[in-house]
Amino acid sequence: MPAKLLYQYDSYLKEFEATVTRVEGARVFLDQTAFHPRPSGGLDADRGRLVLPDGSQVDVIDVVEEGGDVAHIVSDPSRLEPGLRVRGVIDWERRYRMMRLHTASHIIAAVLYRRYGALVTGGHITPEMGRDDFDLSGVEDWRGALEEAVREANEVARRCIEVKVYWLPREEAMRIPGVVKLAGRLPPDVKELRIVEIPGVDVQADGGPHVRNTCEIGEIRIVKMESRGRRKKRLYYTVHP
Repeated sequence: MPAKLLYQYDSYLKEFEATVTRVEGARVFLDQTAFHPRPSGGLDADRGRLVLPDGSQVDVIDVVEEGGDVAHIVSDPSRLEPGLRVRGVIDWERRYRMMRLHTASHIIAAVLYRRYGALVTGGHITPEMGRDDFDLSGVEDWRGALEEAVREANEVARRCIEVKVYWLPREEAMRIPGVVKLAGRLPPDVKELRIVEIPGVDVQADGGPHVRNTCEIGEIRIVKMESRGRRKKRLYYTVHP
């Protein structure tokens, strides 16, 4: 059985208990985890540590999706074995920065989708900044469009809107206009979708961690903008403080 993804139910879970299910080299698998893996949702992987029953610790230096499960890459797997009970501890400062940027990315995408029908064609979020690519092929002043979208996104964030997370059957979710803003299809075997809603602003199918309220985002600031071709305009942004 793949690990239960605890962060999908509580993005603010900083510590959790779990049982080791298997160890393959430096890759440790658990029955449940609050560590967010890459490349899921375009976010960088969480970091942190696993605390063993004797109080010793093993660093989690990377977390990756693997075969429908989550592999925790650790600094020293020698003391870990199936059946061992461990306590996972998330590097919270790193995670929280990515949560703020992730929610900001949803608002920016919602603004551009509403104004231009623009879809997200790629992106990545690190603790330092977010990067999103938008199909703005029909927009002549694409730089102005991105600048205006960030300005409006900041106005939305300052309204302190509660971010809602819930699950819907696939057929019901797909009836919501714009619920999938990525320029690609969802896997056909996904029967239930996790929905992230910013009421009055955005509704998206999304599996990653988010802040509870838009006022936690802070100020969204543009780092730079690039044209990567006629159909791809790239925005780099960060949040402050």
